[in-house]
Amino acid sequence: MLQLQNLTLRRGPEPLFEHADLTLHPGWRVGVTGANGTGKSSLFGLIRGELHADDGDFYRPADWVLAHVAQETPADPRAAIEYVLDGDTELRQVEARLAEAEAAHQGERLGELHARLESIGGYEARARAARLIHGLGFHPGEEDRPVTSFSGGWRMRLNLARALMCRSDLLLLDEPTNHLDLDAVLWLEGWLRDYPGTLLLISHDREFLDAVCGHILHIERQGVKLYTGNYSDFERLRAEKLAHQQALFERQQREVAHIRSFVDRFRAQATKARQAQSRLKALERMELLAPAHVDSPFHFHFRTPEKAPNPLMNLERIAAGYGDSRILDQVGLTLSPGDRIGLLGPNGAGKSTLIKLLAGELAPQQGELERAADLRTGYFAQHQMDQIHPEHSPLEHLTQLDPKATEQALRDYLGGFGFPGERADSPAKPFSGGEKARLALALLVYRRPNLLLLDEPTNHLDLEMRFALTEALQEFEGALVVVSHDRHLLRSTCDRLLLVDDGRVDEFAEDLDAYPRWLAQRNARAARPAESAAPAAANSAADRKERKRHEAEQRKRLQPLRDQLRKQEQELEKLTAKQRDLEQALADPGVYEADQKDQLKRLLADKAQADARLAEVEEAWLEAGEALEGGA
Repeated sequence: MLQLQNLTLRRGPEPLFEHADLTLHPGWRVGVTGANGTGKSSLFGLIRGELHADDGDFYRPADWVLAHVAQETPADPRAAIEYVLDGDTELRQVEARLAEAEAAHQGERLGELHARLESIGGYEARARAARLIHGLGFHPGEEDRPVTSFSGGWRMRLNLARALMCRSDLLLLDEPTNHLDLDAVLWLEGWLRDYPGTLLLISHDREFLDAVCGHILHIERQGVKLYTGNYSDFERLRAEKLAHQQALFERQQREVAHIRSFVDRFRAQATKARQAQSRLKALERMELLAPAHVDSPFHFHFRTPEKAPNPLMNLERIAAGYGDSRILDQVGLTLSPGDRIGLLGPNGAGKSTLIKLLAGELAPQQGELERAADLRTGYFAQHQMDQIHPEHSPLEHLTQLDPKATEQALRDYLGGFGFPGERADSPAKPFSGGEKARLALALLVYRRPNLLLLDEPTNHLDLEMRFALTEALQEFEGALVVVSHDRHLLRSTCDRLLLVDDGRVDEFAEDLDAYPRWLAQRNARAARPAESAAPAAANSAADRKERKRHEAEQRKRLQPLRDQLRKQEQELEKLTAKQRDLEQALADPGVYEADQKDQLKRLLADKAQADARLAEVEEAWLEAGEALEGGA
């Protein structure tokens, strides 16, 4: 087991945590959380033996094999699979001894070493390494490419595969999803759930933590505390604790009321039953999460765009790619204010290509793309962080955007992004990845865009900032298109999903929970190349005609359900407005005067009737949505 006994760890003169007592048992999967700078990575350094306790004791079993992800990748000319195989140190040692024994013609020694190789799974090691590489998003055949041929992000994936290749007793993972797309995140989740050793995981992805971890180790206020359960359980327990702190109570109630207003507004304006139901659940969960984040240092919102042309952008029969390579074809898409679109699809299918096309960074190869004259795009991608001037402070960056604004107004604004006081005056050069990402977001938000294009916006952001971003996106009145491996962000901000695959961009008819199943089915089809020729026959003219006939019949069959759903949505909107008017009337102190007794009774009766009818129509609306989903 791992033990900390009355342990103090400092960074410079300041303690990260003091008098910490902690016991972690073998086989536990522990999520390590806490604000940036509280000591999460330093704790990993202590466990690896790179840092030493300033006071107290740390114990780790001497025979435990430890694995972690290296932050640097050497310029290795060997094939990627050879680099990953190096993660199994004992395998490489046995292979080296086998080579020596063969050269020395030591028959008995060779027998012993082959037996050892079999006992450690050496004969299956290359297949195991290939599965790791492919699971993390590499295409078949890429395992034979030299390590030096891959970009930095893909080399980090190789480092992760190398750490997973190690048959470790203790695995330390620090933000392993930062360089992964959603498909690779889902694969890694499954791998870690089956991992037999002890896992310590630093992550800012709440759904990833929920899926993998059975304990949460939270570091704050120079202390460590272990919680049983996943991240959602921890969040609820911490919310209950904070709710009892009177100084935070009023702020907590404002946060809850703020999110409830969005739940009510969305309930009245929903137009897509399947996504609407998923979104309502996400928003209601946001209401439960709010109390756990009332002490967050991050609070900001998107100001209303100055203009909101409709449509913002229209794409017809668009093809896009790079050079002579075509990635997307026959793309049709219209973006209007209020659209909230999440992009799904396998790695390399073209999600980032579509975002770049919308952002104007990539010209279409063919087709028609019309942009509104008053379109103002806010585009966030990882390379946007490179545009931050290292010698300029956050305040200087913002002043360049708006020279006429007062310094205090700009400081107040930057404070909501975690740059208070002197931090707003600090040059950006030594900023962490998270701080640079926050600054890039601050600059983007300040421009008041009416179209937001976000390509993996949560990379490098901690949990508190992710929550603040999600909350701000709830309010955003323009159009939103987002690619993210953070499923909580997608659930909470998107009510329409598009699938980018095989050169096409189509509606994803199901909700986000169905995407892993779709992905598994797609991968299963790809794994059966002999059967891949069969679909070609299905593209005959007769088959296409039959499919169109079937689709027309299905549309006709489902039309009454759609009509019913539309009527119920209209009634929901009217009832919500009536409920709001009655609540305002009942909020008037004058109605509680003695001479207004009859009026009060009528208002209370009308309110009770409106509440009952709203609940009845809402239930019918949900049932109709489920029926439509089941028949689709």
